[in-house]
Amino acid sequence: MNIESINPANGESVATYKAMTSKEVKHIIDESDLDWKNWRKTSFDERSQLMHKAAEVLRENKASYAELMTLEMGKVLKDGESEIEKCAWVCDYYADNAKEFLKDHKVDTEASNSFISYKPIGIVLAVMPWNFPFWQVMRFAAPALMAGNAGVLKHASNVSGCAIAIEKAFQKAGFPKNIFRTLIIPSNQVAEVIKNEKVKAVTLTGSTPAGKSVAAIAGSQIKKTVLELGGSDPYIILEDADLELAAKTCATSRLINNGQSCISAKRFIVVKEVKAEFEKLLSKYMSERVVGDPLDKRTDLGPMARMDLRDELHDQVTKSKEMGANCILGGVIDHNSEGAFYPPTILTDVKWGSPAYHEELFGPVASIIEASNEKEAIEIANDSFFGLGAAVFTKDLKRGEYIAKDEIEAGCCFVNDFVKSDPRLPFGGVKGSGYGRELSAYGIKEFVNIKTVYIK
Repeated sequence: MNIESINPANGESVATYKAMTSKEVKHIIDESDLDWKNWRKTSFDERSQLMHKAAEVLRENKASYAELMTLEMGKVLKDGESEIEKCAWVCDYYADNAKEFLKDHKVDTEASNSFISYKPIGIVLAVMPWNFPFWQVMRFAAPALMAGNAGVLKHASNVSGCAIAIEKAFQKAGFPKNIFRTLIIPSNQVAEVIKNEKVKAVTLTGSTPAGKSVAAIAGSQIKKTVLELGGSDPYIILEDADLELAAKTCATSRLINNGQSCISAKRFIVVKEVKAEFEKLLSKYMSERVVGDPLDKRTDLGPMARMDLRDELHDQVTKSKEMGANCILGGVIDHNSEGAFYPPTILTDVKWGSPAYHEELFGPVASIIEASNEKEAIEIANDSFFGLGAAVFTKDLKRGEYIAKDEIEAGCCFVNDFVKSDPRLPFGGVKGSGYGRELSAYGIKEFVNIKTVYIK
């Protein structure tokens, strides 16, 4: 079986890869387990040196990695370069902080000595999506490897080149050959990998159906999972918001990565008295974005990752319009274009029950929902299967803090800014957006044995 990467800007083949057989996959896992038995005994200082070197490798190859992302999934070049810089940052962050995060923690008891120790568990399987081909992987790999674990990666098939490049980057940095390996396999081989007794845990970022499937298989094997399953992030714009700031920030968030980000703004819940002005400003900022060739550094918005994803998004837009939403920007496919392009689009007066209200629109489409007041805005924000990120815009910072902290059902909530992942802060969701946390001290402790040692 062959796995092919297709350039979404023009439909041309980027590369074809031969899928690994079950025997080849088992051999890689066996080799990884052998290397891990030595790796787990290395010091934090040894691991830190290698992880800092990995950051150097990423920065040195920033341009070529960015171009690879552009070719495989349509990310504009400047965004790809920023993604690589962020990957280098997470490597440096854990290289500098893992030792402190995982140091023994003394607990006073009746024993002469009792403490908590954090020990690696072995091979962690990562099942990763295409939208941030390097960042999604590195935010798992940097803490996992610094904790003394090994990693095997099953990446999305359309970014197989990125997956191989990441493996080579770790090897170039000097890591043992099999401490981080890539498996070029179709999705129907993932269950077999999870069931391998040498694989100890699974982390997945992806769709809800994929998360349910992986969690069910891992659960049957009594293996821990961390799931990040996307979101339909609500951004509340209150009557006292700085509307220029709100509109500009919301446009930026909605169009990040060609609109294909789990934590991009998706539902804009606007208090009635400022709705008209917000719509005007949001339309202005979204329409200013330059759509075109993602290899052109002047381009702000490239194609979606695949043609079927574009068509699925357009179907959601069409159904939402049929159910009463008004399209005030975009919403029309240019069939003369050979790529998977979709224009910046705004749907307003979005109705309960429509796709734009309830579903994740994974592309450059904004959904505006009117609220009569703060209370109703919060109710609409929480009226969602998802609970990943959220934001509140208000000039009253105490008011914003209260709503963000106490009222919104989400894993992270920002005030007067768009949601972003940061190595220093925990990242993850609640409800249908998954469970567990990545990044920060919390992320590195997800895949360790939190061991009690009691000495009488």
